[in-house]
Amino acid sequence: MLTWKNVINFSVNGNPTPDRRVEKTEAEWRELLTPEQFRITRKKGTERPHSGALCSIYDAGKYNCICCDTPLFDSTIKFNSGTGWPSFTEPIKENAIKYEKDSSLGMVRVEVMCNTCDAHLGHVFPDGPEPSGLRYCINSESMTLQTEKENTDEN
Repeated sequence: MLTWKNVINFSVNGNPTPDRRVEKTEAEWRELLTPEQFRITRKKGTERPHSGALCSIYDAGKYNCICCDTPLFDSTIKFNSGTGWPSFTEPIKENAIKYEKDSSLGMVRVEVMCNTCDAHLGHVFPDGPEPSGLRYCINSESMTLQTEKENTDEN
């Protein structure tokens, strides 16, 4: 299980190697994504609190990157943080997420991105519930939910 110390270590000393890489030009991303998804994932934007479609959904399934479909989070570790964004206690795999120091807005935070395609997802904070103590605060526009029912239908 990842801890805040692991997150800081990754942001300072380098991230785990992803299982694969997806790289596209800005024009290719614009074709693939809605304008809002592009603004958030490729330009490091954010959505207004409590506005995201996935904020209050707790269906069983996997939350995948909207850009490259890499699984990022599992519904079993989603929780209601009251912040207005979908929140998770840990990624689905240690190497699913990339961490970078973010000094924008006059504060220091840790930005989280898809480690496969570098899509901006949101930020991670050390004020989450036990056992990890982490709160991954993620934009709804940066993910898609693949529900258990969809997984069953595909098999």
